[in-house]
Amino acid sequence: MLPRTIAALTGAVALLLSSGAATANATTATGVTAGAEVNVSTAAGLRAALAAAVPGQTIRLAPGEYHGAFLGRKAGTAAKPITVTGPRTAVLVNDGPAGSAPSCPAPTTGWDPGYGFWLYDAPYWNLTGFTVKDAKKGVVVDNSPHVVLDGLYVHHTEDEGVHFRRSSADGVLRNSVVEYTGVVQPGYGEGVYLGSAGSNWGCHGNSGGADRSDRVLVENNRIGPYVAAEGIDVKEGTTGGVIRGNTFDGRGISGENSADSWVDVKGSGYLIEGNRGSFTGPGTFANGYETHNPATTPAFPNGCGNVWRGNSSDLGGVGAYAVRITSVSACAGRPNQVYASNTVTRAVSGLTNIPVTP
Repeated sequence: MLPRTIAALTGAVALLLSSGAATANATTATGVTAGAEVNVSTAAGLRAALAAAVPGQTIRLAPGEYHGAFLGRKAGTAAKPITVTGPRTAVLVNDGPAGSAPSCPAPTTGWDPGYGFWLYDAPYWNLTGFTVKDAKKGVVVDNSPHVVLDGLYVHHTEDEGVHFRRSSADGVLRNSVVEYTGVVQPGYGEGVYLGSAGSNWGCHGNSGGADRSDRVLVENNRIGPYVAAEGIDVKEGTTGGVIRGNTFDGRGISGENSADSWVDVKGSGYLIEGNRGSFTGPGTFANGYETHNPATTPAFPNGCGNVWRGNSSDLGGVGAYAVRITSVSACAGRPNQVYASNTVTRAVSGLTNIPVTP
């Protein structure tokens, strides 16, 4: 009896295992294999995987070019983010835009916005390792908090390279390279764009009338050369971000649409520390870092309460100040601070135009 019992149990276990394997590898209606990991090697496969993504899933890109529009709309969770990952030789290219655009950017049937990768209403995603190039905009994150972009290579975009927009708070951009942006519209070719201009809050002001893409961490990236507008444009209404450990190469900055610095801070409460910036021609360069104080409705203390610490700036004998504070009186209740730990070389005027904090 014992051998027969063991044989029966063995057969039952084998049946359960095969049933579990079949369930784990079941094919969905989209043609994507369900499970914790999905491997894709074609543009159609990637679009299907994005449409079918579930929390905790990893979509792996094989080397090669993926042409077209790629949109993520499913929500991950803090415990189970959705991940899209691939080597740098996995390259997303969007040859758009095409179709009739809505009045405000939103996924619309028949419209391709030309973005290299677009997250919309999609919190808790990780995008790692791959390349985005030859797109109107590189990576656009809309109403998608807690998104991490790590180790990406974004280049040759018509407009900006990476945009956290529509209250995409608590995001991260790290260990990435952004260069050759604004190749068609230099004045709108920022490397990294945090938030939206107040004039665009009618579209993107989904948090009390403002775009609150707050507390974004931009860390350990190389931004430039040939970023035609600012390396980082910190928009009004945003607060609490950190810009740390980045390298800014100012070659090729255009001077169009006031693009004449590595970082323009119109948000408030940012910590800007441990960055290295340099400028050599060609390009138009006024200052390393600047603040501005645009008025907005609803009112925010724009361009105030920011801190610069431990940054190294080489202005190439062209730039005036490493940090230029546009208005002291506009921030009387919450002043900007430039610490003595910042250093500057080859500056026309010096470290800053305000008293230095010891």
